[in-house]
Amino acid sequence: MGNLMGTTICAVQRDGKIAVAGDGQVTFSESVIFKSTAKKVKRIFDNRVVIGFAGSVADAFSLSEKFESMLNKYSGNLMRSAVELAELWRSDKMPRKLEAMMIVADKENLYIVSGQGDVIEPDGGVCAIGSGGNYALAAARAMIKETKLSAEEIAKKALLIASELCVFTNDNITVEVV
Repeated sequence: MGNLMGTTICAVQRDGKIAVAGDGQVTFSESVIFKSTAKKVKRIFDNRVVIGFAGSVADAFSLSEKFESMLNKYSGNLMRSAVELAELWRSDKMPRKLEAMMIVADKENLYIVSGQGDVIEPDGGVCAIGSGGNYALAAARAMIKETKLSAEEIAKKALLIASELCVFTNDNITVEVV
């Protein structure tokens, strides 16, 4: 069986809130929409943390499970959990690099975590990953600068714009706000 992938996740931080939005499309190989209603944004750690993942489905689940176990180990400290997870990859304790990325957020913090061992704090409180990530990022940055829309409205509208441009992104959007 080929790789199941293809999605866009966008996160926006504004006015003390962080919104994480994701579409619902799972693509098989390069040409088949395998599922259009997948939930790739979810709440974890007693609903205090929101994660959104993109990439290979199996690797994304593996990355999110490992991250959740780090959150439990480090009492919900988002930065420490992300860094410790990244160090697992850098120390070669993990058997291979994962073909996935996550956006993780709590009330104060927003990070991109890759299956390659990177932790990135985005510039300007806006980030996006996945196949339509660059489209969503450009749209969200423009809306942050030019509108008074809420974090949730910007994240959702940015995903809708990405869905119009990226064939691996659909308009079945889930948004979670912390």
